[in-house]
Amino acid sequence: MTETRLSFKEMCARFDVTPRTLRYYEYIELLAPEKEGRARFYGPREVARMKLILRGRRFGFSLEEIRQWLLIYGKKGERPQLEAWLQLADRQLVELDKQKAELDASIADLRALRETAVQEMGKLDE
Repeated sequence: MTETRLSFKEMCARFDVTPRTLRYYEYIELLAPEKEGRARFYGPREVARMKLILRGRRFGFSLEEIRQWLLIYGKKGERPQLEAWLQLADRQLVELDKQKAELDASIADLRALRETAVQEMGKLDE
């Protein structure tokens, strides 16, 4: 095994994904490993794509958005891909800011309710 290629099992371990996930990413054409018989091998291109896929998922992008974004590079080149990325990033930043505000409000509400419960317990102990 060369250092530039990972087996199916090594790819799963490196990215902490299940075999089912890796096969699904291949099925929806996010990844295209080299095949030798029934074995699959992942080269530097696939490793880089996997990093992008997982980062995109962490940022909240759908697999279809990631797939479309990755396709742009092959069809139109780097500049259109970067332009598309900026549009996706701007949209997602607005969504994440909204989710953060909702989460902050939930945390504040929970803290207030907890404090009320602590005060009620204090009254019961009197």
